[in-house]
Amino acid sequence: MENKVINYTAVIRTLGTAGNKFQALLESLERQTLQPAKILVYIAEGYAMPKETIGKEQYIYVKKGMVAQRALPYDEIDTEYILFLDDDVYLPATAVAQLYQYLVDNDADVISPDVFPNSERSLLGKWLMKLSGRMVDRPDDGKWGYKVMRNSGYSYNANPKSGVYLSQTNAGPCFFCKKEDFLRIHFEEELWMDQMKYALGDDQVMYYKMYCMGLKQLTWFHSGIKHLDAGSTMMNEEKERMLIYSDFRFKTIFWHRFIYLPDKCGWSKVWSIIAIGYTFLFTFLISLLKGRIDVFRLKFRAIKDAVNFIKSEDYRALPLIKKVVR
Repeated sequence: MENKVINYTAVIRTLGTAGNKFQALLESLERQTLQPAKILVYIAEGYAMPKETIGKEQYIYVKKGMVAQRALPYDEIDTEYILFLDDDVYLPATAVAQLYQYLVDNDADVISPDVFPNSERSLLGKWLMKLSGRMVDRPDDGKWGYKVMRNSGYSYNANPKSGVYLSQTNAGPCFFCKKEDFLRIHFEEELWMDQMKYALGDDQVMYYKMYCMGLKQLTWFHSGIKHLDAGSTMMNEEKERMLIYSDFRFKTIFWHRFIYLPDKCGWSKVWSIIAIGYTFLFTFLISLLKGRIDVFRLKFRAIKDAVNFIKSEDYRALPLIKKVVR
């Protein structure tokens, strides 16, 4: 471990409803061997401040949204590094020290722990995800953790060893980087995701934009950092329908903005069209085989609405993504 003393601020986005999970996060920050200079909690407007506390956190009200509560200028932060957190994460006492050291040792810019281990899926689950093109498992090559695919899905290392791997995307509940590097990606340009009831894919957009802009990012596997999941696990029919709609709307826009448009090779663009076409046709077929005409129509409407957004002036006003991979 280097002797250099680093200064960082812990920032947490919340609705203030995580309860004891939020308390566990605050207490784990208090136990860090590298203490944060400040703990700033960005809470959505209209929500009450939680009663959980360690007496060190400061609250700042901001607009509600998964993107809006992270895509901030952070003018109140004067430290070099920021530890970004959701309100339901637990960190072992040496977690921040190790996150920093991995960045230094690997000359990297961004690091995130793997808190949603896809490698723990069942064999059937892996095959279903693979056939649908949603996510594909890869054998350990000793280099890559997560990679983004042409169809808006991603592939993952199915058997990662302890330590860090390069990645093109990551999970969003926890990551560590310099303030100036985060601000470089202008995440506020992606507020279109908050138009959906469920801002699915905000993590993928954020990290892949970092990757496209040349930031070297790492995934830390078997870190001991845990996602405690404050979100409700209850899934009623209406919520399921909204998730399906948001998922397909997101996939279409992400594919066009981050995969198709930045590609300058004609044949590569054709291959990307085939990839997203296969994914959509496969999932349409599954809905029909299940007799779920309602779900088929929902997916089709989500894609149609996404195409209409892509044709809109608001979308065309967004700065183009340019890939400058390091």
